[in-house]
Amino acid sequence: MQEAVIVSTARTPIGKAYRGLFNATPGPSLGAHAVRAAVERSGVDPASIDDVVMGSALQQGNQALNIARNVSLTAGLPSSVSGMSIDRQCSSGMMAVAAAAHQVMVDGAKVVVGGGLDSISTVQDAGFRIEPDPALLGIDAAAYMPMIDTAEVVAERYGISRDVCDEYALQSQERTAAAQEAGLFDEEIIEVTATKKLVNRETGEETM
Repeated sequence: MQEAVIVSTARTPIGKAYRGLFNATPGPSLGAHAVRAAVERSGVDPASIDDVVMGSALQQGNQALNIARNVSLTAGLPSSVSGMSIDRQCSSGMMAVAAAAHQVMVDGAKVVVGGGLDSISTVQDAGFRIEPDPALLGIDAAAYMPMIDTAEVVAERYGISRDVCDEYALQSQERTAAAQEAGLFDEEIIEVTATKKLVNRETGEETM
């Protein structure tokens, strides 16, 4: 069995959904920034890449029809590089990296890109739709339960109060801010130029 090693990493900054810097950046472009930077940092020949594996929890809209392949093309990789998209809710990106490692360790691949992305702002919008299958609902009524409802179930089941959640969230944000201010993320976060969409709250007018 071959050993799989990570030779380079890169990620974009994180923006607020709908109101952040990337609220007008489609998924393929968002993912391409990270893939392009990671490939450049690695020094490998893009033509030598066997596959691009990307995780995404919202594979519709501009993220539909094999987001991994579309990210690869947007990043400027050759059309000879294939793509595989993975959706495992809440861990799609990690599963993509694991699948990439598996290809190297077991399947004989030499170079594989693994990562994840979701452009909530451009995908989970007015056009976002879920059409439940009645047969599935008859088997499991909670099959289409969204994350926010799942959180309520977990909170009630394990007695986790809103105050405890808020305290934990604040601690996490403070630690992240401190680490970023100390420059601990400087090497992994890449610079990205983006166009932001602004919406007038009174008129609804959109400007870029």
